Amino acid sequence: QVLLVTSGGGLVQAGGSLRLSCAASGNTTPISTMGWYRQAPGKERELVATITNSGSTNYADSVKGRFTISRDNAKITLYLQMNSLKPEDTALYYCHALWRNIDCWGRGTQVTVSS
Repeated sequence: QVLLVTSGGGLVQAGGSLRLSCAASGNTTPISTMGWYRQAPGKERELVATITNSGSTNYADSVKGRFTISRDNAKITLYLQMNSLKPEDTALYYCHALWRNIDCWGRGTQVTVSS
């Protein structure tokens, strides 16, 4: 398995930006797809964005044009650049990695966007 440590969350005003990071450690070689998910209070966890080893990305409709997912394959670090943040983006953001077809999850980091 791998350890996923997420950081970069915080409190911002609407229209502001944040960048989340997720550093993977351990046996990282088998990791394929990585992604970001989020969960707001009282809501189910939902997909934000994913990225494959080859760089192919997928985004939720709600964040297209505002968020950008990327990865550093040398350090096995996942990033999420979040621009034009909205109050609706407020949630606990989780890092995900597919490791030998096994789901691995980070602890999560809080993103709060004020009106």
